[in-house]
Amino acid sequence: MTTTSIPGTAPTFSASLRKLYFIRFAFAIVWAVILFAVGGAGGALLTVLLVVYPLVDAAAVLWQVRSEGSSQASRVPEVINIVVSIAAAIALGLVSTVSVSSVLLAWGVWAVVAGAVQLISALLRRSLGGQVPQIVSGAVSILAGIGFAASSASAVSPTGIGGYAAFGGILFLISAIRLTVLLRRAS
Repeated sequence: MTTTSIPGTAPTFSASLRKLYFIRFAFAIVWAVILFAVGGAGGALLTVLLVVYPLVDAAAVLWQVRSEGSSQASRVPEVINIVVSIAAAIALGLVSTVSVSSVLLAWGVWAVVAGAVQLISALLRRSLGGQVPQIVSGAVSILAGIGFAASSASAVSPTGIGGYAAFGGILFLISAIRLTVLLRRAS
């Protein structure tokens, strides 16, 4: 597998993706640890955590789009992801004061939509390399989102989403490592 079919631009974009994936890994792990520490206590810190995660997701996708430069590739999936993540942040901020069930339902809906968009984006970028974990992550996000939504009626704690975030972070780490290997081979 090669890292690029467009000399000069795709290796730079792959390097940017690698950096982004390392940052997203670190963020997801730290976020999950804090969420586990907060537990089901709720309150302002939980609300902030719930709002920050999708906002960081939106910012990361925006960074990805800007790193891509003047590519001819469609950016529709990324724009959808940004809009959906911002909407999720707003919804999670509102429902975090209502109930854990509402949080898990909102998170589940966001995970399904964001996972579908991530899956499409990763499939479109597969020629850059390092995208298989992102394909898996998108599919897992869809399944986890369905699970969160289905379990929302009987939920007692939102800490399950911490495991979801940590697993997603690990998949970002695997993608970053894979891109590192591909970029070293290309240079």
